[in-house]
Amino acid sequence: MLKKTLIMSALAASILGAGVEAHASFFQEQSAASQAGKASYYADSFNGRRTASGARYDRNVLSAAHRTLPLGTQVRVTDVGSGDSVVVKINDRGPFVRGRVIDLSRAAACEIGLTRKGVAEVRLEVLNTSRSLTLADLF
Repeated sequence: MLKKTLIMSALAASILGAGVEAHASFFQEQSAASQAGKASYYADSFNGRRTASGARYDRNVLSAAHRTLPLGTQVRVTDVGSGDSVVVKINDRGPFVRGRVIDLSRAAACEIGLTRKGVAEVRLEVLNTSRSLTLADLF
């Protein structure tokens, strides 16, 4: 359905003389603005490894991995069961486990009680996608 919508948007954009890229990104933002699914958190063995952003993973920083959101995006993650939430910055890609939508750092997982459960149903809300990573984020 999304593919058909994007194709129709591209056709309309070419007819109206607007950029296809602008329409495609609009639909991607709309679909990524809110998402629900299961969250997990990084194992401690990942501490210090490079993330997709180039920064080293630090279990004590409020960060997360998401498959498609732009790196640097700030996201509010809310545990559906408890209502607890935390704001994280996307700095890695993943999770690559079926059914999961986000992997949280240990610090972020602690904030919402995820370390006790391991996996929880969460709701994601994109807060800011305009901030780019800086050199300070990488080191």
